[in-house]
Amino acid sequence: MISLQKHHARQQGFTLVELLIVVIILAILAAIIIPQFTAATDDAEQAAYDTNLANIRSAIDLYRQQHNDYPGAVASTGATCVNGAAVAGTVGAASFITQLRNYTNSDGLACTGTDPNQFRYGPYLKDDLPVNPLGTNNTVVVVTAGVLGLTSQGTGGWRFDSVTGEFIGDQ
Repeated sequence: MISLQKHHARQQGFTLVELLIVVIILAILAAIIIPQFTAATDDAEQAAYDTNLANIRSAIDLYRQQHNDYPGAVASTGATCVNGAAVAGTVGAASFITQLRNYTNSDGLACTGTDPNQFRYGPYLKDDLPVNPLGTNNTVVVVTAGVLGLTSQGTGGWRFDSVTGEFIGDQ
């Protein structure tokens, strides 16, 4: 007797069409997910920028409260230090960094060591200025324009007006 049933060989593996469908589905999922990671990176950079800006502005405000002047407005030269060494900086960016990173007296002169009678203020920043997360470096440009609404010049660092106390990212 002849059997009317045909014997079918069992299929081993996936067909090309099935593999293409899986690859297309994975590509669609990747296209949806990857931009979300990029946005998360941008959000993290913006958050770091906002935090750095707030911290530096707080340091500047505290310096202003204790010295009645903004850092960088006066030179920090000619100090005589009992504990530590004098740190000199000319008016502008050099004295801005010097006055925020070291102990200072009421005249804005800077010293590496504290002295309860003379150099009792600061330091206002523990380390150097942080790199601008939206820019490329940690340099600061100090200007004396004296007009609120300081505008960016695109140096990639920071910008400070020693007359108004305005501090911005310069990207």
